[in-house]
Amino acid sequence: MAAFWKVLRDGTDAVADMPGERRDDEPGFADAPAYTLRGGWLAHVDRFDAAFFGISARQAATMDPRQRLLLELSWEALEDARAVPERCQGSRTGVFVGAMWDDYAALAQRYAAGPRSPYEMSGLHRGMLANRISYFLRLRGPSLVVDTGQSSSLVAVHLAAESLLRGECDVALAGGVNLVLDPGSAATSAAFGGLSPSGRSATFDAEADGYARGEGGGVVVLKPLETALADGDRIHCVILGSAVNNDGGGETFTTPDQEAQEDAIRWAHASAGVRAAEVQYVELHGTGTFVGDPIEAMALRTIFGRGDPGALRVGSVKTGIGHLEGAAGIAGLIKTVLCIRNRNLVPSLHFEHPHPRIPLDELGLRVQTETGPWPEPHLPLIAGVSSFGMGGTNCHLVLAEPPAPHPAPPDPRPGADASSRPVPWVLSGRSREALRDQARRLLDQLHEYPARDLDIGLSLATTRTAFDHRAVLLSTDRAGFERGLAALAAGQPAPGLVEGGAGRRDGVAFIFPGQGSQWTGMAVPLLESSPVFREHMHECADAFAPYLDRPLLDALDDPATLEHSDLVQPALFAVMVSLATLWKSFGVRPSAVVGHSQGEVAAAYVAGALTLPDAARIVALRSRLLMRLAHRGGMLSIVLPVEDVMRRLPDGLTIAAVNGPGSTVVSGDLDALMALQERYDAEGVRTRRVAVDYASHSHQVEAIRAEMLEALAPIRPVATRVPFHSTVTGGRLAGEELTAEYWYRNLRHQVSFAQTIRTTGCGVFIEVSPNPVLTGGVRDTVPEAAVLGTLRRGEGGLDRFLTSLSEAYVAGGMAAWDRCFAGTDARVVDLPTYAFQRQRHWLDTSERVADSPVRQRAEVARVVDETPPDPVELVRTQVAASLGHHDPGAVDMTSTFAELGFDSPLTVELCSRLAAATGLRLPVAVVFNHPTPARLAEHLRSELRPPNPLSTMLDRLADALNAPPANEGERAEVAARLAALADRMAAWAQAPSQAETPPADEVAGRLRTASVDELLSFIDGELG
Repeated sequence: MAAFWKVLRDGTDAVADMPGERRDDEPGFADAPAYTLRGGWLAHVDRFDAAFFGISARQAATMDPRQRLLLELSWEALEDARAVPERCQGSRTGVFVGAMWDDYAALAQRYAAGPRSPYEMSGLHRGMLANRISYFLRLRGPSLVVDTGQSSSLVAVHLAAESLLRGECDVALAGGVNLVLDPGSAATSAAFGGLSPSGRSATFDAEADGYARGEGGGVVVLKPLETALADGDRIHCVILGSAVNNDGGGETFTTPDQEAQEDAIRWAHASAGVRAAEVQYVELHGTGTFVGDPIEAMALRTIFGRGDPGALRVGSVKTGIGHLEGAAGIAGLIKTVLCIRNRNLVPSLHFEHPHPRIPLDELGLRVQTETGPWPEPHLPLIAGVSSFGMGGTNCHLVLAEPPAPHPAPPDPRPGADASSRPVPWVLSGRSREALRDQARRLLDQLHEYPARDLDIGLSLATTRTAFDHRAVLLSTDRAGFERGLAALAAGQPAPGLVEGGAGRRDGVAFIFPGQGSQWTGMAVPLLESSPVFREHMHECADAFAPYLDRPLLDALDDPATLEHSDLVQPALFAVMVSLATLWKSFGVRPSAVVGHSQGEVAAAYVAGALTLPDAARIVALRSRLLMRLAHRGGMLSIVLPVEDVMRRLPDGLTIAAVNGPGSTVVSGDLDALMALQERYDAEGVRTRRVAVDYASHSHQVEAIRAEMLEALAPIRPVATRVPFHSTVTGGRLAGEELTAEYWYRNLRHQVSFAQTIRTTGCGVFIEVSPNPVLTGGVRDTVPEAAVLGTLRRGEGGLDRFLTSLSEAYVAGGMAAWDRCFAGTDARVVDLPTYAFQRQRHWLDTSERVADSPVRQRAEVARVVDETPPDPVELVRTQVAASLGHHDPGAVDMTSTFAELGFDSPLTVELCSRLAAATGLRLPVAVVFNHPTPARLAEHLRSELRPPNPLSTMLDRLADALNAPPANEGERAEVAARLAALADRMAAWAQAPSQAETPPADEVAGRLRTASVDELLSFIDGELG
């Protein structure tokens, strides 16, 4: 609406000559009188984002462009109303559309040749204009098209308002649309005598000689006033009343009747409860015709005559954008709404001297010729809108400025001070290109936008649909957001930018590790910044108080805590389950839980099998018993498959855990463990001692079995709310089975972690811990899944959590982003509407859109000519983004990843970034096997598909393939040959190695002089 308001405010004349490409599309326009080619034309009416609306290219080409335009307008109207369209599904939302003419159907009849398209019935039928919207948005209210001639769209608004008042629908989309596509309708309009020979609409002016046609449409969202106020909606104006009637037989069938127009206005005022003296402005039907304008003026004098020259301001939007015919009423309505919202009237163009039959002073009328305030701005702003149809259907609406909204109730939820942490800006698109354009649109608007970062963040989070391609920007200032938006728009990584997409993943699994993720000060910043986390940590501290000789929260910041299992395990449990509570508070709820070793206690509690007191008993007493096994054994992590480790496992050691395809942990006697580590180190196999001084999951645990069973006997497990997947049994387990005996088995038996992960069926795995230690194993076990952590060593605050929340969201999960603004004074503001990715869909390609020569060559070129990303620059930019460098040039490609500062979480992040950018499956081990960015880049170069030598062939064929065929038969034959050619070339281009295709120099040599037929024969011979 901002662009339309600018046109109105500046008094821009949008009427111009028909664009050349429009005349070329339909040659009949070339023979039309010049004045019929003057109008208010829309650009690119042939373009449409079919994929956004789930419509095939073939169907889109057969679909009336008015349907396509209305789909986009309805989506934008809902976004402007700050309503998320998908939340309307199943609602009693009505759709009321005004329209006349059927130009596209006429073109289809003219172009029809051969079999008819199965999409013509739904695509060309005028009645589908409203039904298409109802179908796409899944709306259950009334859905109808109104054709009362030029008054159609205002009558549609009237009917929508009546439907709302009757309770027939709760919300209504109402509007109209008009496109001038057929020279036949232009000829009809010219023959009728309504078109202006001067090519302009000069309403009420002495030089008025008719109207210029216009294109466009509009949709408004209507609600009962009390409902809108209660919902806190932004209200532009109020429809106080409306009326519709018919001339009932005027002087001629097409001549308007003054008395009928007076009656319509009078009835509308009675419906609104408004006196004529209260109306300050009337938006005229105002066609600029010699007969119609004087009749309308005299009707206004009868209703509004006040004896005061110029008391009533009048104007017509047709003077600036042309006569939108079936959509004329909605154009006038939206203009008037904007004048009310902006508290300024705008000029009616081309008025210099009043029509001799319209004595304005005597009639008490004044044409508004400049932008300026309303006549009585201190009084309520009340206006009328008229629209009259050929054949006599008249409609008049009475509008007023909205009342002050109800004050919003205070938000009872506490929240952190937004200035102390990053604010999230959430963007998404149906495609990656749309996401880029969304970023570009927002960036363009920022330079002139007064809204605060908090306001934009809240608006993005709560008023926009979450599509599959997503990005989250986290920043503390506007400069950071501008850098992030610029990077996102350019498809580049940047600090604070998290991006992902290409499909949603089903199910989120919470993963809870055993001992090993702890660090001094873990999660302490969250105690300050997150009330949810802090509250649950205090509950945990109370539950552990009977078992500890010091307050649990004091242990978090004490380095000595890390040396005592009887403190570490309670502290880890408390942090993990409190982090799980934080995740859930942001709308991320697990559909499965998995625990590793003692992490299973946290998993069982989060699943609902254990109460907090029972979970605290298990953790505290079991960790205390473990202290008796101290200094007798240990555990060793080995980067090898379990089968390789088993073949050389010495006596005294056992397999403690299988964490992934290439990650195994052994446990047992200390001497045997040290000897095994020395042997592997000598062979260059990567190993790591687990930071414990006892041998869990080994025979040593049997020494404390009886005491453990006795200590844990009082616990009473129950059925789980969330599926619990046991790493003891390797599958799902009922909560009632998690008895004392189970918790002994949990400590004694092997941890079948990798096997259990596969049983969850989830697509997103979140390690809920102070530092990720299992993400590498999970990613290697289920490489198609998204794997992420929560906090990281040295990063224990809300900013790190928000980054992880962003990673979960862009991986396909949902998130309650509004929680980030709880307790702040953020308010919802206007945002750019969706960036539709429009492409041409038109009748001249309706049966050939998938097989046209131009399109086929473009597709083949995309398959075989697409240049893979440069691996060096790809690795450099992604390493920089992972490390938080603004300048990729700062990355030393010859330094090891360890030297650059990479730890396990950063390694997992880098692999995820590179996999998303290349489409390759990249296990975490790829970084260990190629320990510098330069070596990793060389590895990627060998994995990425090399260029295929087909560009010469494509260039050679281009002219011939794009040449117009002599007839329909030849066109069909060419299309069929090209379809086969595309399949063959795609198969050749995707060949595993160059050796399986003809040598490049041989191909080039044979192509340089070959004819088109020889080229096709070559393809048949070589690729068939």
